Amino acid sequence: FPHAMAAAPRRAMAVIRALHSLSRPSASAPITALARAGSPSSPCVRLQASLTTHTAQRAAAALAAPATPTYLSETYWWAYVDPRAVTVFERQWLVNAILFGNFGRLRDAALAELAPRAGGRTLQVACVYGDFTPRLVGEVARCGGALDVVDVLAVQLDNLASKLAEDAPATLHQENSASLSFSSGSFDQTVLFFLLHEMPETVRRATVAEALRVLRPGGRLVIVDYHRPSSLNPLRYLFAPILDVLEPFALDLWRNDIRAWLPPTMHAAVRTELFFGGLYQKVVIEKPIA
Repeated sequence: FPHAMAAAPRRAMAVIRALHSLSRPSASAPITALARAGSPSSPCVRLQASLTTHTAQRAAAALAAPATPTYLSETYWWAYVDPRAVTVFERQWLVNAILFGNFGRLRDAALAELAPRAGGRTLQVACVYGDFTPRLVGEVARCGGALDVVDVLAVQLDNLASKLAEDAPATLHQENSASLSFSSGSFDQTVLFFLLHEMPETVRRATVAEALRVLRPGGRLVIVDYHRPSSLNPLRYLFAPILDVLEPFALDLWRNDIRAWLPPTMHAAVRTELFFGGLYQKVVIEKPIA
């Protein structure tokens, strides 16, 4: 912990330089247009389809693509919506620095929860920079399962597709996490990896409800995200102002237990584990069988 804290200023400077390398897209290039831009040479969204089939599917999907949520276009354009963000943030060392050297530990903690059920059907809600999904796909492939990934932004799906092998047992869908198209009880497990802190409360509540709805009875929802650090953790005092500016919804997870956003009629078993002086949490929710 002390070593990580000593290295934090260097990591913070790297992140600041990355942020400053971006500028908001001009009015002549709307963010929603940038998010949906695609070409026949873009990576295959449905990895198990041919490039020709993908091009036709992508053209049809573009017509029915969900609108980019306002909170994303206004608050997170610099991190996810602008295609230039992929160039900046798709670096393993950078996502690890943003998490103060904890990316691998948190990734592995989530994968350890998902591995026992990887032979079934797994849903990942939202794309993730770094190697989280390639590692998850590897576990799913080893167990003979299937992975579905949803994201509302085409640019993020294209980036993820470029990181996966064409024969990976994964299907990518452009969908809004607050209104999934899957039937209830479709999945054995669902994972939200550093997603909830980026959402306003109404969207966060709807996303959790949808993630639970599509789980089969007895299925598992795994959440990894921020948590309020202990009073002995210096980041409790140093990191809050940064989150307040760059990720204004994140402090909701400091003020509230994730159980606050569960559907009020659901009495699920919840297990929580804290990391790095309480700054991060892993929450495992078991959907009731009856």
